[in-house]
Amino acid sequence: MDDFGTGYSSLSYLKRLPLDRIKIDQSFVRDIPQDAHNVVIAQTILAMAKQLKIGVVAEGVETPAQCQFLREQHCEEAQGYLFSHPLRAEACAELLARTPLYVAASR
Repeated sequence: MDDFGTGYSSLSYLKRLPLDRIKIDQSFVRDIPQDAHNVVIAQTILAMAKQLKIGVVAEGVETPAQCQFLREQHCEEAQGYLFSHPLRAEACAELLARTPLYVAASR
């Protein structure tokens, strides 16, 4: 489920749809770890997803501090400009082939 917590991404869908992954909307990632409200929202989404056995992707990760916070909260996946700007499929495959994910995530 994309953009979890916004628009039509209602909590009721967690019960009704066969979801295996939700994506934390970038609006909740943008100001972590500085914004206490966004910190609590991200922590709550991650805790709830863990209890429901649903994977989590954080979108809009742009800073090492955001990445570190999400790692500490056991967020499984992240995407954003910290790792790369949007790429064509061929360029993405090349990037993944030459860059270990742990190295890319620690930039």
